[in-house]
Amino acid sequence: MASGTAEAGEGDSVRAVQRAVAILQAFTSIQPRLTVLELQRATGISRPTLYRLLQTLSASGLVQAQGEPQRFGLGPAVMGLAHVWSAGLDVAQLARPVLERLRDMTGETAALFVLQGDRRLCLVEVTSRHVLMISRGVGETEHISRGASGKAILAHLSGEAASAAWRGLPPEVNRARLTEELARCRAEGIAISRGEVFRGAVAIAAPYFGPGGQVAGSIGLFGPEARVDEAQARHCGALLGEAARELTAALGGTPPAAA
Repeated sequence: MASGTAEAGEGDSVRAVQRAVAILQAFTSIQPRLTVLELQRATGISRPTLYRLLQTLSASGLVQAQGEPQRFGLGPAVMGLAHVWSAGLDVAQLARPVLERLRDMTGETAALFVLQGDRRLCLVEVTSRHVLMISRGVGETEHISRGASGKAILAHLSGEAASAAWRGLPPEVNRARLTEELARCRAEGIAISRGEVFRGAVAIAAPYFGPGGQVAGSIGLFGPEARVDEAQARHCGALLGEAARELTAALGGTPPAAA
């Protein structure tokens, strides 16, 4: 009898955990705030049980209530868990198969860049198999105002990070032209540059994002002008956009909302 009672108690605990997880998963980027009625519809949990679980989740900081009428959303403790999870991710390891696939699909060199202050750093490079190819080299760094791989990042910086990047612009940068290029990058989702860092080279890049929607870096493709015309550059851009979204999802990131 005692054993049966214990098993019943464990079953109740498991169901409570499953229901709590269902509540947390009901929140999305489209609906970050939900009323009790909306949560009830999304989870199928009875209202008395839902209130008890919300109280428990609120006490732990996983859920918080705001406004009148009261709406619930994820609490600050979720961000803490996200930081712990993301700290264990190796972006280079996650990106390598993505880069290899891009290289094989386009024939051009693919590279991963991370943001470091107001510069972007080449962390991984998968070089083209063509004899005539463009290589940046792992460890290569440049101010994010130069080249497609940097502009793809700068276009999505905000706050003090963006202000610091603009204060540190190299003197030869045309600010008005850069502003136009960044606006186009945000609108199209990619950046394209020709001969900006290497003469005769075409670079296409797309940004990827980490938890909290902050831009983390970019993925780039590089090839000679002799092979990468406008049509090929746009084709590469579409593939880069898909790859950047894949890496963003793998990092638990949130891309910016479409304009």
